[in-house]
Amino acid sequence: MPLTLSPASPLDPEASRLLDASQLLMRTLFNPEENNFLSHEALCAPSIRFFVAREEGVALGCGALQIKQGYGEVKSFFVTEAARGKGVGSALLARIEETARAEGLTCLKLETAEALASACRLYEANGFARCGVFGDYDDNGVSVFMTKDLVAAPV
Repeated sequence: MPLTLSPASPLDPEASRLLDASQLLMRTLFNPEENNFLSHEALCAPSIRFFVAREEGVALGCGALQIKQGYGEVKSFFVTEAARGKGVGSALLARIEETARAEGLTCLKLETAEALASACRLYEANGFARCGVFGDYDDNGVSVFMTKDLVAAPV
């Protein structure tokens, strides 16, 4: 059965389980001041488009697009360990990018960390390049900031 990507509520049980797993990983790897994830409730804001990837009805990953002034930000991006390396992350990024373009955004940005090496490789493989600090983030020595130009990038 093919992978499906659909809008979802972060408060749905499957989505909440994915977010809980993601946030547990972040709390395990980083100090509280180094974590920049949004709460489940914050992900319900009107400026956020939240997606869940499923295969045969099983939730394998999630990701969100937060619409900011002049750009979109990838947030709450997570793929279960069992699904990593199977194209779920790239499919989610493509859906987020497609949504950003539909919203008229010309740039995507994200914050991750060197400790999440596989995530950094995934983002780079999907056209993201490292950039400087943006938005309300601090240069904390842990975060990695990336951007992707949606105007120059192929559709």
